[in-house]
Amino acid sequence: MAVEEEGLRVFQSVKVKIGEAKNIPPYPGPNRMRDCYCTVNLDQEEVFRTKIIEKSLCPFYGEDFYCEIPRSFRHLSFYIFDRDVFRRDSSIGKVAVKKEDLQKYHGKDTWFQLQPVCADSEVQGKVHLELRLSEVITDSGAVCHKLATRVLECQGLPIVNGQCDPYAAVSVLGPSRSEAKKTKVKRKTNNPQFDEVFYFEVTRPLSYTKRQFDVEEEDVDKLALRVDLWNASNLKFGDEFLGGVRIPLKVLGQAGVHDAWYFLQPRDNGNKSVKADELGSLRLNIVYTEDHVFPSEHYSPLRDLVLHSASVEPVSASAAHILGEVCREKQEAAIPLVRLYLHSGNIVPFVSAIAHAEVNRTQDPNTIFRGNSLTSKCIDETMKLAGMHYLQVTLKPIIDEICADHKPCEIDPVKLKESEHLETNRENLRQYVDRIFNVITTSGVRCPTVMCDIFFSLRESAATRFQVDQDVKYTAVSSFIFLRFFAPAILSPNLFQLRPHHPDPCTSRTLTLISKTIQTLGSLAKSKSANFKESYMAAFYDYFNEQKYADAVKNFLDLISSSGRWNQRSIETPIMLKEGFMIKRAQGRNRFGMKNFKKRWFRLTNHEFTYHKTKGEGALCSIPIENILAVERLEEESFKMKNMFQVIQPERCLYIQANNCVEARDWIDILTKVSQCNRKRLSTYHPSAYLNGHWLCCKFSADSAPGCTPCTGGLPANIQLDVDGDRESERIFTLFSSYMPKLVKMQEACGSKSVYDGPELEEYSSFVIDDPQETYKTLKLIVSAVQTLEHQHAQYKRDKFRKTKYGSQEHPIGDKGFQCYIRQQSESSTYSI
Repeated sequence: MAVEEEGLRVFQSVKVKIGEAKNIPPYPGPNRMRDCYCTVNLDQEEVFRTKIIEKSLCPFYGEDFYCEIPRSFRHLSFYIFDRDVFRRDSSIGKVAVKKEDLQKYHGKDTWFQLQPVCADSEVQGKVHLELRLSEVITDSGAVCHKLATRVLECQGLPIVNGQCDPYAAVSVLGPSRSEAKKTKVKRKTNNPQFDEVFYFEVTRPLSYTKRQFDVEEEDVDKLALRVDLWNASNLKFGDEFLGGVRIPLKVLGQAGVHDAWYFLQPRDNGNKSVKADELGSLRLNIVYTEDHVFPSEHYSPLRDLVLHSASVEPVSASAAHILGEVCREKQEAAIPLVRLYLHSGNIVPFVSAIAHAEVNRTQDPNTIFRGNSLTSKCIDETMKLAGMHYLQVTLKPIIDEICADHKPCEIDPVKLKESEHLETNRENLRQYVDRIFNVITTSGVRCPTVMCDIFFSLRESAATRFQVDQDVKYTAVSSFIFLRFFAPAILSPNLFQLRPHHPDPCTSRTLTLISKTIQTLGSLAKSKSANFKESYMAAFYDYFNEQKYADAVKNFLDLISSSGRWNQRSIETPIMLKEGFMIKRAQGRNRFGMKNFKKRWFRLTNHEFTYHKTKGEGALCSIPIENILAVERLEEESFKMKNMFQVIQPERCLYIQANNCVEARDWIDILTKVSQCNRKRLSTYHPSAYLNGHWLCCKFSADSAPGCTPCTGGLPANIQLDVDGDRESERIFTLFSSYMPKLVKMQEACGSKSVYDGPELEEYSSFVIDDPQETYKTLKLIVSAVQTLEHQHAQYKRDKFRKTKYGSQEHPIGDKGFQCYIRQQSESSTYSI
C-alpha cells in the first residue's frame, strides 16, 4: 500500500531473516530449558510469529518474513517469548530498531543484544496539544499568568490486552509541582478525541508572599508540562502507562502560544539497566526498502531502454544485461527486471534472448544453466511469480500430509534411532518419493503458459547448440523445473508459501531426503548412483533405477516445453489460496452487538470463501467467488475495532477483523484479485457499517442505498502477476544509481577494448562485452537517464525538507525532534522580521 505525497507514491517493505537466539537465560526451575518463539512487530502490533522451538536456550528459527508495510511506524521490533501452558506467555527480551536506523543494518547478518521489556517502555502513538500562556487579573487587581493546556486528540495508541480505554493526565513540573488533572476516559478506541482544556497558575501575583508561591515570575521558562496517556484498567494491577511527553514551557516563546503534535515517549522508571548478555542475543538480517515512485512519465526514457533489451544485438549490449553485469548479485537485477517484463508482457522474448546468448557461450552441455547467471536468476524469479499457485495445487496437499504424519524416514544407519527400523523407514520414504514424483510428472497440463513458453525457448536453443547430445533438450529444462523449482520447494516449503513455518527437524530431514531423490530423478544423469556422496542414498536410489521413471520425466518435460501445442486448461480442483483465524460479525441474522463477533477459521480457494468453527470442520458459511461484489476496508469508528474489512455480497456484508494491519491488507488484496473478473462487481461502496437504521458514512436510512465512495478497483485479475511497473522502474533506477562507479568503469572497459587489441586488462575482465561500441552507446543513454532521475529525486528531497513542519500531524516532535522544532521556529521568526 502506497502513501501519496504530492503526486509521488511512497512504498515501504521489509524482509527479515530471523536466524537464531543464543544465551537465553535459563528457566528458574529444575528443567531450566525454555520453549521460545519470536515475534515481529510494527511498534506494538504483532505482524508475524515464528514456530515454537522447544527445550532450548539457543533456539534456531531459520524463518523468513516479508511484508509490505501499510502504515507509518517508528520501530521495527522483535520479541522473544517463553511459552507457558498454564499462564500468559512471558517476554524474555526484545530488539527495537528505530525506522531511521534500519539502513545501518541493511542486508547484514547482525547479532542484537536483547533488551528488557517493561510496560513503561512499550509506547507508540502521538498526541496533539495546544498550550497558551495568558495574563489574568485577580480580584485584588494583581496580574498573574495562567497556562491553558488543551488536549485535543491522540492517534495510534497501543492496544493493551485486547482493549484501549485511554485518558490523559496533565501536570506542570517545577519547584512547586502541581497535581495532575485528568481527561474523561474514552472507551474502546486507540484514536481518542478528548478536546479538553486545563488551567494551571504558573506565576505568583506581586501581592502574594513567597510562602504561598515558590515560583518566580521570571522562572516560567524553567517549568515543563507533562502529559501522560493511560489505559483505564479494571484489573487489580492498576492502569497501564501508554506513553507521555514532557514539554519545556520555553516553547511558548514571546507569542505565548504553542500548537503541535508529539510522539509519545517511554517513561524513565528508575530501574537499573540489565547488563549486556544477561538476556541473550538474536541474529537478524533486515532489508528495509522505501521506494519513492514518481508519476509514470518520469521513468519513460529508462523504462523504454530496459524493455528494448530483447531486440538489441548483441543482447550483452542491452540495458538489462548491463544491469546484471554491474550488480554485485545477479538476483538484485533479476527481481525488478522480471517483474517489469511480466508487467509489460514481454518476459518470454527477453529471457529467450539472454538464454540464447548464454547457451552460445557454454562449451560443455553438462554445465548448461548450472551457474548463477542473469539468465538462471531471471528464470528462477519468473517461476516464483508465475508458478506459485502451480506449486500450491501440485505439492501442498502431500507436503501438508508429510508435516502432519511425522513418519520416520531416516535411512542413514548412523542417525537411526533405537526404536526405528531401517527397512520400515526406507519404505516410508519410498512411498513419499513415489507419490511426489507422480503428482509432479502428471501436472504438466497445469504448468503456467509463460513457463512453458520459456522452457520451449530453452529447449530449442540447447538442441540447436549441442546437436550431438540427444538429452540436452531435456536437461536444459529439468535444470530449472526440477533443480530450481520443485526440489527447493520440497526442501524449504515455507519459502514457497506451502507451509507457514520452517518444518521441525525430523520433518525437515524427511523433506531433504525426498528433495535429493526428486532432484536426481529429474536430472536424467547418466550415472545416477554417482550423484550421491552418501552410500545409503545410492542404495536407496536403486528402488527407482527403472526405465519407467526416466520415461515419465521425459514425457513431462516434453509436455511443458512444447509451446503452442495445447491451451492452458482451467484447473477444476480448488486451489487453497489463503487460510487462518479471524473474527467475523454475524451477517444480519442476529441483533447487532458485540456478542455477535466470533472467532472463526477462514479459508479461501479459487472457487469459494468459507468460514468454519475451527480448522478441519465443515463450513458454517460458503460464499462463491462470483458472489463477491467488492472487498474494502471498514472504518474503525463503525465498531471501534482496528484492522476490519468487509466482503460485500448481493444481500449483505460480511464484516471481518484481521489480526493485524499486514494480514488485513493481504486478505483484502487476494480477495480482490480472485474476484476481480466478476461481472457484477460494484463501483461504489459504503466505508462504514449500517447501524441503528442508517449508514454511518452517508446517513442514508435504506440498507440497499448505493455506495457513497468509489471502490478501490483496478487490480489485474491474474493473481500471480500483480506488478506495479513504475515501482519496478524506480528500483531499476536505484540499482543503476548505486552502481554508477561500475557503469563508469564499464565505459572505460569499452574504450579499452575498442582501441587495444592485446590481452584484456585484469580490471575489466569481469564484464561481458561482445560489442564495445554498442555497449558504450547503451551505457551513455543509461547514465543520462539515471542522472535525470537523480536530479528529480534531489529536487523532491529539497522541496520536502523545505515544506516539512516539525510538530505537524505528519511530522510530530520526537525525542530528538525538539531541537529541530526550536531551530525551525527561530528561523521562521528571523525570516518574518
